[in-house]
Amino acid sequence: MQMLRYIYGHDLHKYPELAHSMFTDRADQFRTRLGWDVCVNAKGEERDQYDALDPLYVIWEMPDGSHGGSMRFLPTTGRVMVNEIFGHLTGGAPIVSPLIWECTRFCLSRHAPSRVAGALMLGGGEIMRNFGVRHFVGVFDKRMVRIYRAIGSSPEVLGSQGEGRDQISVGLWEFTPESYDVVAKRAGIAPELSRLWFDRAFGDAGPIAPMAMTG
Repeated sequence: MQMLRYIYGHDLHKYPELAHSMFTDRADQFRTRLGWDVCVNAKGEERDQYDALDPLYVIWEMPDGSHGGSMRFLPTTGRVMVNEIFGHLTGGAPIVSPLIWECTRFCLSRHAPSRVAGALMLGGGEIMRNFGVRHFVGVFDKRMVRIYRAIGSSPEVLGSQGEGRDQISVGLWEFTPESYDVVAKRAGIAPELSRLWFDRAFGDAGPIAPMAMTG
């Protein structure tokens, strides 16, 4: 079954094939295709220090149980990439707020259907609605501008460096009810189904923010 899953880092072991294929697809995208200087382990997985902070992952699961696309979320009240690595793009002032979460490692499998990018952004919208988050902040490269525009969820650019294909920017996303409907339509996913996937992930207890929210 194709669906969005919401999985905390400490629960990834419950989905070994999905998790492994996510990290190997990250290696394929970021090192092989984009040429980034990222660490890939002996299993062919791309992981970094922020994967050790128990983030919340939004993952599109393919019919065979493998990874189709994913994003990683952490509250800016804890350690985040935008403050520790890319702070110079925002003038050196850290972004810290319980209402702003960082979104990183936007990854699409080579085999993902076109609607997966929109489905992931829709999952981000569910996080905003259910956690009371106002904005997402994230670092993106030039190639993502076209993808965000096609999805219907372009960010406000806070700062950039580089030119052309080498340009890197920090962006701030606001997900309004209107943009939620646009993204859902372009992803071809009924809002009711999107909400069902989120509710199934968290059950009756409701969502619990990542541990970084408190530290």
